[in-house]
Amino acid sequence: MLDALLTEERKKLRDEVRAFVRDDVPRQLILDMDAERVTYPRQFLEAAARRRLLGLRFPEEYGGRGLGWAEEVVALSEVGVLGGSLPCLYSLVSIVGEALHVFGTPEQKDKWLRPALEGKLTVAEALTEPRGGSDFFGATTTARRDGDVYVLNGQKRFIVGAEGADYFLVYARTNPDGPSRQALSAFIVEKGPDVEVQHVYGLLGTRGGGAGRVYFRDVCVPKENLIGREHGGAELFYQMMIPERMTSAAGALGAARAALEIAARYSDRRKAFGQKIRAFEAVSFKVADSITLLDASRALVDMTARCIDAGDEPGRLRRLVSEAKKFATEAGWEIINHAMQIMGGIGYTNVYPIERLLRDARLSMIWTGTSEIMSLIIQHEYYRELGFPREGRDVEADAPEADQLEEKVYE
Repeated sequence: MLDALLTEERKKLRDEVRAFVRDDVPRQLILDMDAERVTYPRQFLEAAARRRLLGLRFPEEYGGRGLGWAEEVVALSEVGVLGGSLPCLYSLVSIVGEALHVFGTPEQKDKWLRPALEGKLTVAEALTEPRGGSDFFGATTTARRDGDVYVLNGQKRFIVGAEGADYFLVYARTNPDGPSRQALSAFIVEKGPDVEVQHVYGLLGTRGGGAGRVYFRDVCVPKENLIGREHGGAELFYQMMIPERMTSAAGALGAARAALEIAARYSDRRKAFGQKIRAFEAVSFKVADSITLLDASRALVDMTARCIDAGDEPGRLRRLVSEAKKFATEAGWEIINHAMQIMGGIGYTNVYPIERLLRDARLSMIWTGTSEIMSLIIQHEYYRELGFPREGRDVEADAPEADQLEEKVYE
């Protein structure tokens, strides 16, 4: 974010996160994760916790800082320079923590939220299933009530952090005969012998984050682990759209900025035909397009964060969050593509990190809601807003024959 738009508190936070990213994240860790020599970097989360950088939005009594989304996106845009996996694992504390913070009891927050912010417990969100990605309410994992426990059966896949997680936020069907939006419940499920994690994926990018498939076989989940009300999973899901999508959007800003800076510096040093390649419009215009996309993304993400903090109307927040996620992740992908094109063949090698950032960025337009799902939400909420009472000037009347109502045929 631009300094002129940041409060002194946010500048200080940005500098704290920059110091963490610079000093506490070894280069070798990033290389080992991409090569899959490391499958879960627990030490990264522990290092962030030592600096009190996890769960910034949550109350100080649980180890957070009581900040807002305006601060969290500043932090995430700095963590985002690390690529895909590390920002995602950093964000999972915020994502799963949201469910506990908004819907959890004090006892649940003490048991699970506080240790996650302290780096003592690690978390993952078990949402996607083999039969349904975007079709969240088509989940087939079941949780049957049996006295004081729920018996959980099913499987989840593409679960980032699965291999290293100490507990999962799991959505399961508790009301199989009810309407889809009144059929699911959310639980905290601790890792145990009946929870099997398989690391099965050869990923294009975003490696080393412990992504895997999770099997639940007659797992007895205490009723005290129910988050929110029974059959109230939809309420959590709609709330969780905010942290899932805002963290994706903010993280994309960091990766795009890093790639653009590398390519722009390269273009100011690399020479061809007797001059620096930045002198050629084919190169300099890509830089211009990229910085414009980056600044527009920053502005949209920052505005959305402020609207969340201000408690704007829920439908409008759903639209803005979806816009921020779609625009920032697609812009990030385009900026990194431009960076590779500017650098030419050397950008396609592992001499520079552009190729890794490109591989990582491709997932951002799929996870936490595809760009197509974002478009569906954006247009739906906008059409709903058109039904609100009109404010300001009636521009439709500013035509010479606007009063010819018989010409306005709609059917």
